[in-house]
Amino acid sequence: MDVRMPGMGGLEATRKMVKIDKSIKVIVLTVCESEPFPSKFLQAGATGYLTKDSDIEGIVNAIKTVALGKHYLGPDIAQQLAMRSFAPATESPFAQLSERELQIMLMITTGKKIQEISDTLCLSPKTVNGYRYRLFDKLGIHNDVELTHFAIRHGLIDASVFSESEPA
Repeated sequence: MDVRMPGMGGLEATRKMVKIDKSIKVIVLTVCESEPFPSKFLQAGATGYLTKDSDIEGIVNAIKTVALGKHYLGPDIAQQLAMRSFAPATESPFAQLSERELQIMLMITTGKKIQEISDTLCLSPKTVNGYRYRLFDKLGIHNDVELTHFAIRHGLIDASVFSESEPA
């Protein structure tokens, strides 16, 4: 099920779908492999979580596993979550952001302009900027370029995505 609702991100959509119908099984397929995303989606009710670099066998396995009523995590995500319990108590700097701040941060770091974000999320540009400056304050950064570098440095986005999108 592809849920695209104006003003609503994947986390909120997952939460709402599961709340409306407990039998719905959500498998998240995303580029976001770093915390806090896997944990937030699982807490929102997702029963599966894998990254877009998963092979077809992994995706089919996820569907079969979830259809049997079990949870499925891609091996990379499962490893990361398992190792968290042994790691020193260092929380992702992004854990302090609200869902909307995370959503806007991801849109900014993928090159979306304020007006595009505003249109997509059905928010005024002033509201988008309010979220933007709040997340800047929380992360101790000052502009979109610093935000993008910060997200790359902390593994939230992959820098290779930018080089792949450049014309040859």
